[in-house]
Amino acid sequence: MNTNEQVQSSGKYSTKWQERFNFFDTYGSPSDPRYKEAIKTLPGLKKKMLINANVIAFFFGPIYLFVLGLWKKNLAMLGIILTINVVLSVMFAIFGMEFPKPLTTGLNIAVSMSYALMTNYSYYLKEVKGEQSWNPFQGMRF
Repeated sequence: MNTNEQVQSSGKYSTKWQERFNFFDTYGSPSDPRYKEAIKTLPGLKKKMLINANVIAFFFGPIYLFVLGLWKKNLAMLGIILTINVVLSVMFAIFGMEFPKPLTTGLNIAVSMSYALMTNYSYYLKEVKGEQSWNPFQGMRF
């Protein structure tokens, strides 16, 4: 029984997750050239968003990853976020400046997008492949 059949027969996952898992099984990771071509051929923006991004993770990233059991990747992301904030705060303090609001907004959007883009493939790796590394960007393209 291949992973597609296991996912479909388990009944544990919603239709959305089954569709995402099947797509990743067929076309590989987001950094795979087959994935890039396949995502272009999907009909409509809604279908592309279903595979590429996770809306819940965009708004509730740190909480949602803990709920999905992706605690290693979540702790790594929180460490990256904390490090970036500390470094930038120290730099602005050295120069005697306040942290600019547009930079704060930009960083918040970048973090939210990172969570949204990494969640689906990370959950696939955990649930289907049985892999759970500390690298939150494993298999991602940037």
